[in-house]
Amino acid sequence: MPTYHLNVNGSQKIVETEADTPLLYVLRDYLELNGPKFGCGLAQCGSCNILINGKAATSCMLPVSSIGEAEITTLEGLVDLNGKLNSVQQAFISEQAAQCGYCLNGMVIMAVDLLNKTPNPSDVEIRNALQGNLCRCGTHSRIIRAIKTAAKNP
Repeated sequence: MPTYHLNVNGSQKIVETEADTPLLYVLRDYLELNGPKFGCGLAQCGSCNILINGKAATSCMLPVSSIGEAEITTLEGLVDLNGKLNSVQQAFISEQAAQCGYCLNGMVIMAVDLLNKTPNPSDVEIRNALQGNLCRCGTHSRIIRAIKTAAKNP
């Protein structure tokens, strides 16, 4: 079985698995990171979002063999070494933007990606960035407010 050296949340991890194993399974099952979730398994719901070299990507259909030396950041990796939450994570808490929490990982990851590219996004830019994240709880207005709050407090 092949061995993969992965850069996950700033640490080197070694994983032995098949080449076509989805990165999501490696993160959850081998590395015990629970931020990314299994949702649809088709890269359409956003629950499995992660950052690869700072850009959002779905991990459920991405084979571990395609990662190479890329820097992978999960929801857990957004927290700094002192335990301080990322500004987006803090804003989601402050604005009470979570309900069931299943879409939360994808929403936070997409918000971080958006704010990396667009530090002061409009409501339309936020909605467009979040289109790939399915949420049925109805906290969309709070999520938008949280992203605007995070933009003000980087």
